[in-house]
This record gives sequence, C-alpha cells and structure tokens, in this order.
Amino acid sequence: MQQDPLNDNTRTVSWVSYILHLIVAVSAIIPGAQLGPTLLVVALIIDLVKRGDVTGWEATHFSYRIRTVMWVALLYLLTAPLWFLFIFPGFVAWGLISIWFLYRIVLGMVRLSGHRPMTE
Repeated sequence: MQQDPLNDNTRTVSWVSYILHLIVAVSAIIPGAQLGPTLLVVALIIDLVKRGDVTGWEATHFSYRIRTVMWVALLYLLTAPLWFLFIFPGFVAWGLISIWFLYRIVLGMVRLSGHRPMTE
C-alpha cells in the first residue's frame, strides 16, 4: 500500500517540531542549558505556518503544540515576578512549568509515533 506523500511530509515536519520542542523542554530543566527561546520561536513558526497543510489526526498535533507553547509562555510570564521577589519560589514555579512542558511534548511524541490524535 502506497502512503500519501503529503502525510509523510507533514509527519516529518511534525517530528521536527516535536524534537525542537523537546530540546527546549529539556534545556529548561537543566540549569545553564538555555537554548530555549530561539528554538521555541522556530518550532512555533513551523507549527503556525504548516498547520493549514494538515488534516485529520495529524492536525491535532499542530494545535496541541501551539496550545502548549501559549500556555507555557503565559505561565512563565505570570510567575516571572516570583524571580524578582523571591528567587526560590520563582525557581520552583519555573521548574514545575518546565516539567509540565516536557511531559506534554513527550506525550505528543508518543501519540504521534502511534499515529494517534491528541485529545486534549
């Protein structure tokens, strides 16, 4: 059975985006490995540009990644004052946000590899 080349192409784009997100999520947890902002913007732009080219279960992954990035950005922004007031609460808050971000990216990668949609 021959696969649709468009689906293979968008699946590759999806994997690239997930890998960029994974690098960002891991670097957010490891002190001193802050590769995040640039790679995150690149991954977000890829998702925003390619989202219209995808249909079906693969489209749910693009929306999922975009939604995840928006939530993480909002949570980081809301907890940023903790760094200025008290360093430890800021560290804890951003650590928890980063772990949640990593969890969502790994979950998405697992579901993508199983050709399953994101239901959240």
